[in-house]
Amino acid sequence: MTELTGHRAAAQSGTTRSLVILLHGYGADGGDLFGLAQPLGKHLPDTVFLAPNAPERCRINPMGYQWFPIPWIDGSAEAEMEASFSRSIGLLDAYLTASMAAEGVAPEAVALIGFSQGTMMSLHVAPRRAEGLAGVVGFSGRLVLAERLSEVKSRPPVLLVHGDGDEVIPPAALGEAEAALTGAGFEVATHISSGIGHGIGPDGLGLALGFLVDKLGKTGREASA
Repeated sequence: MTELTGHRAAAQSGTTRSLVILLHGYGADGGDLFGLAQPLGKHLPDTVFLAPNAPERCRINPMGYQWFPIPWIDGSAEAEMEASFSRSIGLLDAYLTASMAAEGVAPEAVALIGFSQGTMMSLHVAPRRAEGLAGVVGFSGRLVLAERLSEVKSRPPVLLVHGDGDEVIPPAALGEAEAALTGAGFEVATHISSGIGHGIGPDGLGLALGFLVDKLGKTGREASA
């Protein structure tokens, strides 16, 4: 696969002023988060939602996809993981550029929502784009390569949400990401969802909606002013 493909939900108002891109986790596909487009779109009627599939078929779930293999889960080599991660970074970055051009929106009207491995991709790619995005929402993920935050070119606001019962990625990963990002000059908000495992709870989704309305709603208000 040389480019990302997936799902698209048109702006419910019929007028596109902003864009939200949903990035799924390891072993899933674009459809995993695409169901969020309808309820979120009711409150963001001028927003197009995209949910691409990651570029590689998942080794442990051939029906799903992965942004990169995970050695301690699928037995891949560290070098293979690094090569896949690098390749996915380039593909996602190109996808963002192409999607903004296709939908006719500026970077400041684009937000990313990531889950698990999708959060890792979002937190890595968004800050390395020269023009800052509207924001990044990261569910149940972690910040990878925190030691390379000196590479960032922009600092979009970030909302991190994690379940206190997450059995896949420890909740402590939220605090680690918050400390690193805040130390690098990012605006970071966090929330721990009580009784939630490796998933998205209603409280976290509500906070994500408020974050998006705040960051993307400004675009619509400015356009109608």
